[in-house]
Amino acid sequence: MRLTFIKKVSRIILITLRPISFPPGRVGERVYRVTDMPAVCKGDNFLIKKKSKGGIDMLGGYMGKILRVNLSTGKISTEPINEEIAKKFIGARGYGAKIIFDEVDPKADPLGPENKLVFATGPVTLTPSPTGARYHVVTKSPLNNTIAASNSGGFWGPELKKAGYDIIIVEGQAQKPVYLSVSEDSVEIKDAAHLAGKDTSQTTDMIIKELGGDSKIKVSCIGPAGEKLVKLSCVINDKERAAGRTGVGAVMGSKKLKAIAVRGNKRAPIAEKDKFRETLKVLMDKIKTNGTTSQGLPTYGTMVLNHIINEHGMYPTNNFQRGMFDGVDNVSGEKLAETYLVKNKACFGCPIGCGRLTKLPDGEGGEGPEYETSWAFSADCGIDDLVSVIKANYICNKMGLDTISTGATIAAAMELYEKGYLKEEEFEGEPAPKFGSTEALLHYSKTIALREGLGDKLAEGSYEFVKEHGHPEISMSVKKQELPAYDPRGAQGHALQYATSNRGGCHVRGYLISPEILGSPEKIDPFITEGKAQWVKTFQDLTALIDAEGMCLFTSFALGADDYANILSAVTGVNYTTEEALLAGERIWNLEKLWNLKAGLTKADDTLPPRFLNEPMLEGVAKGQIVHLDVTLPEYYKTRGWNDDGIPTEAKLKELGLG
Repeated sequence: MRLTFIKKVSRIILITLRPISFPPGRVGERVYRVTDMPAVCKGDNFLIKKKSKGGIDMLGGYMGKILRVNLSTGKISTEPINEEIAKKFIGARGYGAKIIFDEVDPKADPLGPENKLVFATGPVTLTPSPTGARYHVVTKSPLNNTIAASNSGGFWGPELKKAGYDIIIVEGQAQKPVYLSVSEDSVEIKDAAHLAGKDTSQTTDMIIKELGGDSKIKVSCIGPAGEKLVKLSCVINDKERAAGRTGVGAVMGSKKLKAIAVRGNKRAPIAEKDKFRETLKVLMDKIKTNGTTSQGLPTYGTMVLNHIINEHGMYPTNNFQRGMFDGVDNVSGEKLAETYLVKNKACFGCPIGCGRLTKLPDGEGGEGPEYETSWAFSADCGIDDLVSVIKANYICNKMGLDTISTGATIAAAMELYEKGYLKEEEFEGEPAPKFGSTEALLHYSKTIALREGLGDKLAEGSYEFVKEHGHPEISMSVKKQELPAYDPRGAQGHALQYATSNRGGCHVRGYLISPEILGSPEKIDPFITEGKAQWVKTFQDLTALIDAEGMCLFTSFALGADDYANILSAVTGVNYTTEEALLAGERIWNLEKLWNLKAGLTKADDTLPPRFLNEPMLEGVAKGQIVHLDVTLPEYYKTRGWNDDGIPTEAKLKELGLG
């Protein structure tokens, strides 16, 4: 049964979308030279196979080094990639989770010095593989105490590997604002007092200028939201690409780390050159001939989904009170293409180019919005003004805010106000948070980041805000993280994925919208519960694998599990079968689950807001539907090899090598 299903998974198309020690130094006074490591990449093209001191072949894909920076002591050191960990957990989300699991007490204060912040690339990052641009920020989330792994693209991740590092581990807390400057032969902790309060765009420009003006320097930073420990804050690289969810920007802010600038010229090592070239050709052919990756995403970006999800009656409107939005035409991908789209934009090594470069009539320009952002600032808040949606997106990019959680938190405040639970004296002098108010949307997008007025309370996230007002049920969140742009009453499998997501409300941990709504790889009835547990598990494991490799999920429009196993094998030199590659994804998922259990999360957290369990959808295709989590959750636990309380069994841990 399992092997048969893995065969099917190989066709799955998802839609979603060494040790060196240095003496402690004081900030701004010492450059730590890293010159005694052998050059990692040389030779023709992108092929290099590294040798350890003993002459044993090391894994391809990895630069071989982890950079460790303790901001409390100023100590900077490097250590080698652990080959066994790399084989089992791959990289990026997987290797980062293993570091957090091994080194951070699950009960630690996420905003305290005991928490660590891991910036991790995957073995496919920087290679010529399609979309080999991704990196993860892994830490303990200040929003919901889960193990956070927030994914971003752009150019920063590849540039980190060009500088010679796979991973940066940030420990402790600086006494004053600092930033890191990382290159091939030096690492420096630099003073960042002059960057305090600067937005992400200003910060990026100022650092590049300060470091000599090299335009190839890539900067990952926080804005004012991260500095002020807003629990919705994110990490922004390349000015507008976001490691968006779980509040990772607040952890960076708690360490007084404003930014990390990277620059290098190294190349990614490929273990098996011929196999890689053959595999790369297959992957590129699939991406170039798939309608979504060759036409849909380049033309409309992820906002191609607005109409589709609305027509299926699961486009959350007015804080998930409705499933259809009357104003969807005004905020769709088609409307954006007709009006404010300048051109599309691609991350490093991306043949798709789903990013949107936009410009408004007043001259303001930037990147975005994406589908989730356009929904959060439009339908969820009852707003059909595309200009305001774009402006709110620009604000969040500059302030360093997660657009999903920001929009959804404002929407929760709007419902609270609509029902009379939020009194006017609480926001005296500020716009009333009313559904449809563009003034309120733009105002609170700024004040949340600055922790001003009502925004200071909203900065804690929707769950804490509405709970303070006695109505936690109004927070449309899972594990205190706000849900994205799909009402779970319209898709039982996607609902189960929401409830069981290891980082809270999330659509990119297993996108069941693909088979349930879009019919890929096959159409399954969204309203039935039978078989959904297996689908969810498989999508979650495959997604963990893709994340760990350092590739973009959007490639899975065209690629399947076989493709990801093949490219990983060619890059690393480890012969992963499809089953073994998926097992690595399952191992990552279970490791995250174990950490969450130690952090205090229980079966009670694998649930959904009461609205979805008790209140039938009022309209559209999903009219009359509720989520049958009482049926799907026990089956999911059984399918995963967990006990009735959602705890991995000893047999499962032994199978995964986690015992």
